[in-house]
Amino acid sequence: MRLLITRPRAQADTLVAELRAGGVDAAALPLIDIAPAADASAVRRAWDLLPGCALAMFVSANAVWHFMQARPAPAAWPAGVLAGATGPGTAAALRAAGVPPALLVEPAGDVFDSEALWQRLRDRDWAGRQVLVVRGEHGRDWLAAQFGAAGATVQFVTAYARRPRVLDAAARALLEAALAQPRTHLWVLSSSEAVGHLARLAPQADWSRAAAVAPHERIVGALQRLGFGQVRRQAVDAAALSAVLHEGPPIQSGTP
Repeated sequence: MRLLITRPRAQADTLVAELRAGGVDAAALPLIDIAPAADASAVRRAWDLLPGCALAMFVSANAVWHFMQARPAPAAWPAGVLAGATGPGTAAALRAAGVPPALLVEPAGDVFDSEALWQRLRDRDWAGRQVLVVRGEHGRDWLAAQFGAAGATVQFVTAYARRPRVLDAAARALLEAALAQPRTHLWVLSSSEAVGHLARLAPQADWSRAAAVAPHERIVGALQRLGFGQVRRQAVDAAALSAVLHEGPPIQSGTP
């Protein structure tokens, strides 16, 4: 079975390389492009706010990369400011960017989403504290609402933009092969936005024999509504994806 990795290009290529190194047949089929934020000055201003924050929450590795690109030359990560990550890719990007491990907060276990991160943070005193959420144009509103309800002031900064990807000939061939032979392909989708773009790329497709894995119940629901016959919620790092191939195809059939 071939795994189709639909993350943005940089993350897809990294994951595909890890999977292939472990003997897994995988191919990158990015469905989303990442572009710089329209207002780059807002990201630079966010660095001025950072020392006064109790936490900076990053929604993805792309958020980390674009935020760090705007870092003033002499600036280090401020002492005492926590850095939040919902998944292992984001956490790895924060470590690579120089965030001290003692300040990094990520979900425990193998569930990676806003709810799991909040479990690690909810018992802290957030009254009167400042929280910065670094994201694309939208996202993580639920988590921001939890901080607000706990008494924190939440500010958002748009660090990058997400755009539907225009498929080149090679990517279109991958898509057509997956549609023609759904039993030999396993889709790996990490965002509801990517699911929506897939629907627009193949509006007449019959997904009833297709299988997918996704890391969040919201994405699972989007796949089921699209008509995927088999969907499983699980982590989508290299180790977890390799394990699911040994266990057999995913499985959570039907529509919500």
